[in-house]
Amino acid sequence: MGKLNGFLEVERKENTKVKPEKRLESFEEFYVPLSTEERRRQASKCMDCGVPFCQSAMKLSGMVTGCPLHNLIPEWNDEIYKGHEKHAFERLQKTNNFPEFTGRVCPALCEKACMCGQWGEPVTVHDNEKYLIETAFEKGYITPFVPSKRSGKRVAVVGSGPSGLAVAAQLSHRGHSVTVFEREDRVGGLLMYGIPNMKLDKEVVLRRQRLMEEEGVEFKTGCDIGSKEYPAKKLMDEYDAVVLCCGAKKARSLAVALKNTGDAGKAGAGEQLVEGAYYAVDFLTMVTKGLLSSGDKSSGGMRKLSGIPKVAGKNVVVVGGGDTGNDCIGTVLRLGCKSVTAIEMMPKPPVERAASNPWPEWPKVLKTDYGHEEAIYRFGEDPRVFSTTVKEVKTGKNGGIKKIVTVGLSWDNGRPEEIPGSEKEMDCDILLIAAGFVGCENYVADAFGTGLTARGAVMTGEGKYATGVKGVFTAGDMHRGQSLVVWAIAEGRACAKEVDEYLCGY
Repeated sequence: MGKLNGFLEVERKENTKVKPEKRLESFEEFYVPLSTEERRRQASKCMDCGVPFCQSAMKLSGMVTGCPLHNLIPEWNDEIYKGHEKHAFERLQKTNNFPEFTGRVCPALCEKACMCGQWGEPVTVHDNEKYLIETAFEKGYITPFVPSKRSGKRVAVVGSGPSGLAVAAQLSHRGHSVTVFEREDRVGGLLMYGIPNMKLDKEVVLRRQRLMEEEGVEFKTGCDIGSKEYPAKKLMDEYDAVVLCCGAKKARSLAVALKNTGDAGKAGAGEQLVEGAYYAVDFLTMVTKGLLSSGDKSSGGMRKLSGIPKVAGKNVVVVGGGDTGNDCIGTVLRLGCKSVTAIEMMPKPPVERAASNPWPEWPKVLKTDYGHEEAIYRFGEDPRVFSTTVKEVKTGKNGGIKKIVTVGLSWDNGRPEEIPGSEKEMDCDILLIAAGFVGCENYVADAFGTGLTARGAVMTGEGKYATGVKGVFTAGDMHRGQSLVVWAIAEGRACAKEVDEYLCGY
């Protein structure tokens, strides 16, 4: 370790946030980086401990602790401290294709497993990572990697989310010719349309796309593979391998908010939602498309746009307490909602670790994210209501949502049970369903003839990425179920290795 007593001397200092009253004025990213001098001080806090759980990705009590990418965290923290940013970045990119994504949206499993966090505050690994990648872009450390020789093998990657991008980058670097097919009009998958701009500016995604194009990766948007226009057989005939990275986009529905009218093979397809109800990712997609088409990131400008739900002056209820639910809260606040309430089935977590949840396990504690902070600023109270679910939706004369009825839940027997007499009526003009996902969209898997697990993921062998169809592989959420960006990248890298062995024979 560079600074022998750094972990004793240096107090944790994170990138600062723009105050809620200011950041609510726009959809711009709102973290302000520390000075280079302070960033090096923060890196000096790393102990270079003998057993670095931060990079371990060990499974403890059924949960993973530490980085799934096995980032060489003590090594590049030491190089940051010494002022060797280029060397630090070289160690970082050895394990992580896209630190600009994980440095913004990852919940930092590494920090939760940091040795310093056992008795005090962990090292700012997440912020250090973002500093490294942005410094690398700024100083020109990043240049396109174009192989001197191509293998002659062609690979089709279906889906351009983090797993698809990781597969494409790795296989391109190995010399294979890669084409990425994306159903949407822009590259990035959930990075582009599932995460709002203030959390991940879309220019960051486009910057990486341009770099990959310079490296030889071809991107084709507006291609719905598995549909009549783009049959699966055509891809299998024209490419030596196909990798399915379409995510787990079949949204978990709320029966009370739907009028079922047909096949639900695609997420939202055949389901006529009550007017005023939206699946969270569909809602966030509409808002981001509006922002990108208008070029206006101001909250005032976004409220005037046509083509996105009118939120100003409306009572909003978000169902689901995860990251997507929080993103919905931050979004509707910027769009001028009258009120926002977040309903969560699970009980309220403790503020501090329970004795049964010791370090270095992932801490099951209450997390107050940026959207919650902004709601507290705007309305003076935490928007979350725990141990509660929606029991009934009441519509007005025009068929749109006007009110909902909630009911409290008891978890005394380990399963949610309604509490008699706990029903409450609540004004609700817009209902956002952020209750997670139940697997991949069936039509893609069906088109390629791959089997699905009980969780709706494409079936492979244990720890493998090859499906039961020769030459067809899968990775990311489509393979493991709904998960984190860092896991998607790790899966993409591992899948690319398996595809490379299939193509080359070694």
